[in-house]
Amino acid sequence: MAEEEVNYASVVFKAKNNSPPEAKKEEDIVYDEVKVRSETTQQTGDTDASTGILPDKKANNRRRRYQQLACCLGVLCVILLLGVIAVCVYQSKITNLTAENQNLKTKNQNLTTQNQNLTTQNQNLTTQNQELKTQKKNLTELIQDMETKQNELNVSRAQWSINAYCPVRNGGSERQCKRCQNGWENFQSGCYVFHNAEPDKQITWDEARENCKGKSSDLVVITDEEEKSYISEWNHRNNVFWIGLRVEDGQWKWVNGSDLTEESWKPQPPPTEGLCATFVQNRRLIKSVNCSEKRQWICEQKALTV
Repeated sequence: MAEEEVNYASVVFKAKNNSPPEAKKEEDIVYDEVKVRSETTQQTGDTDASTGILPDKKANNRRRRYQQLACCLGVLCVILLLGVIAVCVYQSKITNLTAENQNLKTKNQNLTTQNQNLTTQNQNLTTQNQELKTQKKNLTELIQDMETKQNELNVSRAQWSINAYCPVRNGGSERQCKRCQNGWENFQSGCYVFHNAEPDKQITWDEARENCKGKSSDLVVITDEEEKSYISEWNHRNNVFWIGLRVEDGQWKWVNGSDLTEESWKPQPPPTEGLCATFVQNRRLIKSVNCSEKRQWICEQKALTV
C-alpha cells in the first residue's frame, strides 16, 4: 500500500460585517493538516497538477508516442530504402534495355544495308542474266547463219569442184572429169600450179600462202626425191619459188605440221625465226631467206580420183 500523502489547505477566518474598519485587525491564518488517501489522489489526479502520478503517466505517454514515432520513422526509412533499391534496379534495367535496344537498332540497320546490297546484287545478276540470254540468242542466230552459209559454201564448193574437175563438154549435159582443174598440172596424187611471176608481181611467203589458200590449196610440200625432181625440171628455168617450209620454234616445219627430216635438204644457215624456204629449180636446192622477201611460188592440192 502506498504511503499516504499529506496535503495542506489554508482557511481564512473573517470578522463580522458590522465590525468597524478601524477595529479591523489582521486576519489570522490557521493551517490544518489534512490527510488524504492515495485512492482519493488517484480520483482527483486529473485536476491536481502537484501529484507524482500525472508526470509519470505523461512521460509514459510521451515515451510511447516517441516509440511509435520512431517505429513509423524506421518503417518509413525501410520503405524509402526499398524504394531507392527499386529505383536503382529499375534504372539499371532501363539502361540495359536502352543499350539492347540500340544494339537491335544497329543490327537492324546492318541487316537493312545487307538486304539492300543483296537486292542490288540480285538486280545486277538479273540484268547480267538477261544480257547473257540476249548474247546466247544472238550467238545461236549467228551459229545458225554460219551453218547456213557454210552449207551454202559447201554446196558452192562442191558445185565449183564439179565444174572445175568435171566440166561440161561442148555445152551439153555430159561431163568429162579429170584429175586436176584447168590450169593445174598433175603429178602422182597432186595437182600443181607454178606462179612464175615477174619481179614486180612477186610476193612474200605469207602472201604466197594466202594466195594458195584462196585456191583451196597450200604451198607445196615436197615429200620425196621424185617430187623434188618433178619441180626442179618444170620448164627448165632458173626460177626461185616459195615452198611450204619455214622455221617454227627453232625447227624447220612444213605447212602440214610435219618436220623436215631429210638432213641433206635442210637449208643453211641454221634455223632462226623469220626464215622461210625457197626452192631453186635448176640447182634442186632448198635455200633459206627472210620471209619478207618477194619470190615466185608453187601451190599444191590433192588430185581428184577418177
